[in-house]
Amino acid sequence: MALNDDIKLLAKVPLFQGFTDDQLRLIAFGAERRRIGEGQALFREHSPAECAFVVARGTFDLYSTARGNKAELQASVKTGTLLSELALFTLCERKYTAVATDDSEVIRITRILFHRMIEEFPDVADVVLARIRDNIASLASGAAALQGRFS
Repeated sequence: MALNDDIKLLAKVPLFQGFTDDQLRLIAFGAERRRIGEGQALFREHSPAECAFVVARGTFDLYSTARGNKAELQASVKTGTLLSELALFTLCERKYTAVATDDSEVIRITRILFHRMIEEFPDVADVVLARIRDNIASLASGAAALQGRFS
């Protein structure tokens, strides 16, 4: 795919919405495209996450073994989904195993690349901080709404 196609795709990812073309170009140019064959794992649950992935083509099933030793399907994600978003900010581990359900492609964005973009475009940090703050507020609101169920 062409660099411009990657920029258009990245612009649709919620974390990157509102980024300028130059900011998205830096990500697209520094990122790596990977092909993942049907049935192959992109990453495994509990493995260290040093990068995030944007699904560029195809579908991935996300499995978790949180309830015992048997992997359970938690979700299916398609083109435009950002996987392991937290890995762009800090060292963490994968929460799921991601398996391609068909021949797929991803854009691999490393933490180093993302930090470089923040260094070159400090205003990006403000946008990302606002998104994180909104996400936390939404989670807190959702948890408060559920509080009565557990009393």
